[in-house]
Amino acid sequence: MRFTMAPLEGITGYLFRNAHAAVFGPADKYMTPFLSPTQSMCFSPRELRDVTPEHNEGLNIVPQLLANNADNFLWAARELEAMGYREINLNLGCPSGTVTSKGKGSGFLAHPEELDRFLDAIYSQLDLTISIKTRVGKTSPEEFAGLLEIYNRYPVSELTIHPRIQTDFYKGSPRMETFKDALARSRAPLCYNGDIFSPAHLAAFSAKYPQVDHVMVGRGIVANPALIRQLQGGAPAAKEEIRAFHDELYRGYCQIMPDTKAILAKMKELWAYLSFSFTNRDKAAKPIRKASRLPDYEAAVAQLFREQEVIPSGTFDPKSF
Repeated sequence: MRFTMAPLEGITGYLFRNAHAAVFGPADKYMTPFLSPTQSMCFSPRELRDVTPEHNEGLNIVPQLLANNADNFLWAARELEAMGYREINLNLGCPSGTVTSKGKGSGFLAHPEELDRFLDAIYSQLDLTISIKTRVGKTSPEEFAGLLEIYNRYPVSELTIHPRIQTDFYKGSPRMETFKDALARSRAPLCYNGDIFSPAHLAAFSAKYPQVDHVMVGRGIVANPALIRQLQGGAPAAKEEIRAFHDELYRGYCQIMPDTKAILAKMKELWAYLSFSFTNRDKAAKPIRKASRLPDYEAAVAQLFREQEVIPSGTFDPKSF
C-alpha cells in the first residue's frame, strides 16, 4: 500500500511537509496545496516558496493546479516542468464555495462539456504526467458516470477519487457505491481518498476493496501526524514526537513571517486539527485559541504538553472536523 498526503490549503505547505518527514518519516508522495494560475501568468510569492525545489529536497512532491482555463494550466505546468517536476495534479475536488463559484475545483464538474475540452487541450499539448483528483459530482453522485466517461478518454496517470459530491463538503459518509462502480469502469489506476483516520479504517476499506493499493490521507494526518506510519504497521505518535514536530514547524513560521498575527493564525489553524490527538482537547486548546502574543501562545502550548496525554489512535471522532 502506498500513501500520499493530501493538500490542505493554508496548512500543509513546505514547512509542514519537511517537519512531518523529519519527525515521522516521509509519505510516499506529498501533494502541494493548490496553485491557482491566472491570466497574469505568474505565481504568487507564497506559491513559489512552496514549490521551489530547494524547499522540498528529498521529498516526492506533486504540485496541484486549480484551473478551468487551459492556457493558464499549460503555462503553469510548463513553469513547473522547468523546475524539474514531472507530474502535475489537476484539482477537481475542492468543495470551497469561493472556488466552486468560479467554476473551479469541484465546481468544474458541473460543466462536463467544458471540462472535456479543457482536458483535451492539456493532454494534447503536454508531455508531463497528469493525474486528477476528483469528487463524484457537483450536486449528485449520478453525475459521475458521465464524468468517468470523460476521464476515460484521456491518459490520466492516476485518478484519485474522494467519493463525496461538492455539496457534501466533508459531511456524511463517502458514497462507496459510486467508488465501487469507478473501480470497475475506470481506465486509469485509482487512488482512494476519504475518511481513513486509523489502521482500523484502512483494514475495513482494504477488506472490501483489496485491489486498491494507493490511499490519500488529509485531515487525519494533520490531526495525527503519525497516521501514515501507523497505517504501515508502525507505532502511534509519542508526545515527544508531536512536540518536536510542532516546534520545528513553529520555528519555521517565525523565520519566514515577521507578523505575530500571521504566525498565530497559522499555528491556531494547525491546532484546530492537532488538538484531536490529546486528552481533554477543548479545555487544553482554549488557551491556545485565546493567545494574542507569542509568549502567551508558547506558554499555552507548554501547558498542553505538560498536562495532557496523547490519546490512542483512532479514538477521536472524525465527524468533528
